[in-house]
Amino acid sequence: MPDSTTPLPASIAIVDDDIEYSEFLAQHLRDLGLQVHRFADSNELLTDKAPFSYGFYLVDLMLPGIDGVELIRVLRRRTHAGVLVISGRVAQDVFSSVVDAGADMHLAKPVNFDQVVVAIRAVHRRVVATEAGSKEWLLDRQSGQLVAPDGVRVDLSDGDLVVMECFVEAQGQTVTREVLCRRLGRPVTDEPDNTLSATLYRLRRRIERATPVVVPMQSQSRVGYVFRAPLREA
Repeated sequence: MPDSTTPLPASIAIVDDDIEYSEFLAQHLRDLGLQVHRFADSNELLTDKAPFSYGFYLVDLMLPGIDGVELIRVLRRRTHAGVLVISGRVAQDVFSSVVDAGADMHLAKPVNFDQVVVAIRAVHRRVVATEAGSKEWLLDRQSGQLVAPDGVRVDLSDGDLVVMECFVEAQGQTVTREVLCRRLGRPVTDEPDNTLSATLYRLRRRIERATPVVVPMQSQSRVGYVFRAPLREA
């Protein structure tokens, strides 16, 4: 069963044209005390009276109106709420495309509802902690470690260290994909770079495994990545 000690968002918008699936999922979430609003397509959500006011978004990718990836980009321009993609779309670049668009996590259908709840809790926990404000992170180049606000030291690979150096130099601004590719010695192309996305994903997971502190690293759709917390060299 899902961990009931981690809070859930107060309201959730489900955007999915699979009516039967979304109805059962909505009822499961309502049984947990959540306010759930269902939308059969992206346009229905965007024409709602307050489309960007929900505490969390569950988004399918194959939607009438603008598709799920474009919807995520719209949401990311207007809200910092958690975005979880639940989709049956099968394609090699699905993971990288939704993460680059700004989604926090991707689950492939079929997925049971308890797993969905676990994912919602995990994403929402990070969102709440980030909104509450982050203390300073330190990059110790000499030891090759990142020091989290709680004092935990995270060992970094050579590639991780390069990425974190880019974030230090950016001082809270977005580091473009082009800059990251050049610093990592990768070719710069107009095509999505799955290897770069995987590098940033592994770095996030490395930090998350070491400390419960929220990792304030976010993708900026079609641009790059940003570290949304104070960060300096130790």
